[in-house]
Amino acid sequence: MKQICAVSDLHLFCKRSEAHRYTASLDRAIAEAEVCVLNGDIFDFRWSVFESVGETVHEAISWLDRIIARHPHCEFHYIFGNHDSVKVFIDALDAYAAQTERLTCHHDLFRLNGAVFLHGDVADRKMTQAEFEAARRVWHYDRQRGKVVNRAYDLAMWLGAHRTIPRLVFPRQVVAERLVHYLDHVGHGRDSGVTDVYYGHTHVAVRDFRYEGISFHNSGAPMPRLGFSILRATA
Repeated sequence: MKQICAVSDLHLFCKRSEAHRYTASLDRAIAEAEVCVLNGDIFDFRWSVFESVGETVHEAISWLDRIIARHPHCEFHYIFGNHDSVKVFIDALDAYAAQTERLTCHHDLFRLNGAVFLHGDVADRKMTQAEFEAARRVWHYDRQRGKVVNRAYDLAMWLGAHRTIPRLVFPRQVVAERLVHYLDHVGHGRDSGVTDVYYGHTHVAVRDFRYEGISFHNSGAPMPRLGFSILRATA
């Protein structure tokens, strides 16, 4: 059994993210873990504050390099989300991981004994693996948004849309049903011995929600007025 910490949806480099407030907490959690799972949307290329995709890629790799160096005892698993699935970043991170002993990249999910980690965008609707891959390809060439759209997003957040819409769109049972549908399809579902599913994407914090004998967990997102916590597990 290994001690694990898991986190998703930091959305680093998006000005609306408050992930910087949790830097010390994340370091403490990794220091106490043997495995750290970065469960998607750790970086945000659509809403990056940097001038170019290339600069955001450089800063993302630098952030990972520093955190891995600070924790030489820990193995890291990076699962791509939708906001960090830009093709140039995927290629750069795959190349970096190939030269980094304690980092492994996963394009769909990571499983450790009875625990499955995946970003969770398969919960947008019921998906097969082929449908998931097709949806992700759309994000490979996603473009950075400009000032006008950013200001509109700021207004939407000020009005609280980032809190109310996810809770309406992603009720816990609906999400669990869709995740189980996908996991059954890819061989990591109810008949595979899975006990816990750790996911992100919805920005709704979830702890120990039970469905079909499986416990579901989501760290939430460090955005204003949203719930967020670093998940700890044993698997």
